[in-house]
Amino acid sequence: MKFCVTTPIYYVNGDPHIGHAYASIAADILARFKRLDGWEVHFCTGTDEHGIKVARSAEAAGMDVNKFCDVTSQKFRDLGKAIKLSNDDFIRTTEERHIASSRELWRRLAKDVYKDSYSGWYSARDEEYVPEEDLVDGKAPSGAPVEWMEEESYFFRLSAYQDRLLEFYEKNPDFIAPASRRNEVVSFVKSGLRDLSISRSKFDWGIPSPDAPGHVMYVWIDALANYVTSLGFPENIERVSEMMANCIHVVGKEILRFHAVYWPAFLMSAGLTLPKRIFAHGWWTSEGQKMSKSIGNVVDPQEIVEKYGLDPIRYFLFREIRFGEDGDFSENALRRRISYDLANDLGNLVQRVLTFVQKIGGLRVNYDFGADERPLFDDSRNLVEKLRVLMDKQDLNGALGEIWRLISFSNRFVDHMKPWELAKTNESKLDLVLTALCESIRAIAFGIAPFMPDTAGKIFDFMNVEGKSFREINVNFTNPTFKPPFPLFPKE
Repeated sequence: MKFCVTTPIYYVNGDPHIGHAYASIAADILARFKRLDGWEVHFCTGTDEHGIKVARSAEAAGMDVNKFCDVTSQKFRDLGKAIKLSNDDFIRTTEERHIASSRELWRRLAKDVYKDSYSGWYSARDEEYVPEEDLVDGKAPSGAPVEWMEEESYFFRLSAYQDRLLEFYEKNPDFIAPASRRNEVVSFVKSGLRDLSISRSKFDWGIPSPDAPGHVMYVWIDALANYVTSLGFPENIERVSEMMANCIHVVGKEILRFHAVYWPAFLMSAGLTLPKRIFAHGWWTSEGQKMSKSIGNVVDPQEIVEKYGLDPIRYFLFREIRFGEDGDFSENALRRRISYDLANDLGNLVQRVLTFVQKIGGLRVNYDFGADERPLFDDSRNLVEKLRVLMDKQDLNGALGEIWRLISFSNRFVDHMKPWELAKTNESKLDLVLTALCESIRAIAFGIAPFMPDTAGKIFDFMNVEGKSFREINVNFTNPTFKPPFPLFPKE
């Protein structure tokens, strides 16, 4: 079983922010879950380093463009370490392997490429031409400034793929998620596709277009090609096909059109396998306002991790809102989640149950459950199957909700069964209750492992669990000697 997940590759014209961390952690969660479930996983992230926007940013910084890319790309590697990404590859579009891959993709598109000239309004920030009728108050729909450009260009016959794309969307209704984004893309394609300018001749910071002297590739061919480069294109077509068939591209909604319209058209033209899904996440505001350097409310992911810890941030980002929707990053909301969800609900459950197990000298394992314990045990053993369904839909918020339902059930079970009283009156019943609770805690630890790997690791260590595969959940406890637990999260 093979699974591939990618982040967008990040432009090196600016520093990493919480939006970059959000997309990367989402992909990391999906990758970790699949690895625990026994899949062969390829998880790729990286940096997008070509185009006029990058060249101008380097010039503004007074740096050689290559050095500028080296410095800024490293910041994204550093972010990956800070948020503990488990990526298998980090790709830079300036690498030789990617240059060769992109040029081969261009060659495969050749039958759909022709030479012409172009004049129109160009948004350097969005790296695309904007039709005059789409301008809003003289700017691109994104709000970016535009400039008039005239140049010789090569064009891709995107218009020829309009019907094929619509047919593909209809046959693959889950190709674009969430559903609201799919509707936007279908509407855009139905409105009519224009042929796409795919080369630039006014600047040279890009990959030279094959058989097109004086032209560099349009940055979005170069950028999108990273996904197949990372999988071994063009040398290993079989692996590219196998991985792409079950590949999730996690992208921001602002670049959905490039991924859901241009990219599948390029792949169709090149005779390559299309990804399984394009998942477009929303944007984060900060304390109710759009993030802005001028306002001073941009959330630095490394600073916020240093302040609150990584696992609470990873939890908050995917518990606070449904993945795919817009959300607001509020430190007050984060502190509430840490205090109530993590310290009170999860931390208190683990602490009081495992401390009690220590107090009685270890878990006396008994699986001869009765009507009281059976529902909790069954819920624990069924958790992973429920999570599989949700994670395959990238419903990360729903998956956390399911885990916390089991946490709540377990805490209510403790309150109802009162093990501290059973210890005095009915030790055989106590053994059943504690066995069911330890099964629940182990399942919860596996459930949170993709989201909060460090916290899960601590629970695994308390319980002498390897924590390497979901298969372990179905194996009865054989080592009843647990280590003394300590508080997982600080209480305010």
